[in-house]
Amino acid sequence: MVVGTMAYDAISTPFGKVDKILGGAATYIGLSASRFNLNCGIVSVVGEDFENQHLNLLKNHGIDISGVEIVSGGATFFWSGKYHNDMNTRTTLDTQLNVLENFKPKIPQHFKSPDFVMLGNLSPNVQLQALEQLNSKPKLTILDTMNFWMDHFRSGLDQVIEKVDVISINDEEARQLTGEYSLVRAAAQIHKMGPEYVVIKKGEHGAFLFHNHEIFCAPALPLDEVIDPTGAGDSFAGGFIGYLTQTGDISFNNMKLALIYGSAMASFTVEKFGTENMLNYSPNMMADRLKAFKELTTFEIEIE
Repeated sequence: MVVGTMAYDAISTPFGKVDKILGGAATYIGLSASRFNLNCGIVSVVGEDFENQHLNLLKNHGIDISGVEIVSGGATFFWSGKYHNDMNTRTTLDTQLNVLENFKPKIPQHFKSPDFVMLGNLSPNVQLQALEQLNSKPKLTILDTMNFWMDHFRSGLDQVIEKVDVISINDEEARQLTGEYSLVRAAAQIHKMGPEYVVIKKGEHGAFLFHNHEIFCAPALPLDEVIDPTGAGDSFAGGFIGYLTQTGDISFNNMKLALIYGSAMASFTVEKFGTENMLNYSPNMMADRLKAFKELTTFEIEIE
């Protein structure tokens, strides 16, 4: 089960501009996770302006959208942003919460005992409300969040963090959350807050996975072209939880592989605007990416 936003985005990068395209954390996570052998359902909210073609797109990828509330007369969450030349920094030009402002998740009955839960980046209050409606504890619950919630909703965020098994945040957010500059120390502090596993993303420099005293680092795949970084972190999360759901194995060693699959899904996303490249996905593309990751990280060395 994926809980998160569905949205329309307007994006400007050094490589082009789009005025209104499909976006939102739940959209990216769902489309990414749907590439694995699993049953996936989304809990979200949209306005009456949300196009049927986009609802059908999700359904055609095997995603159950019965948990998506359509608010009559309402407008869908909208975000507009501009990426700068380094593609790592961006300026938000416009944020319209619209129907998201008063969103209270309603979990369908057949969603209430999920094996895996992905809490996409949105209000901790909504994340808590979703967890409270479940009939049983999931096998694994993953949380994505950001500095905005740390700044304005820290108490609620701490409650959510305490309830999850995995947290996925970037390096800046990990430092803000803990007050620790060292990511190793930051991860140790986050472990004490509740999560057994900590994923710290470093954008074009890859991602770390922490579990107690064990650490794994996955590189980001060097790409010829990065067009639009929007949704990369959500696609990563979808690939990560999609692989874990498909295999049913939540050991540290299998999470290492999940990190690679998540990184591969993120690498597809950034090559086109919005969800375009995810819709072009094929198993052969994944096989090529996995081969590239293996070649990038495999080496032999003699140690005396």
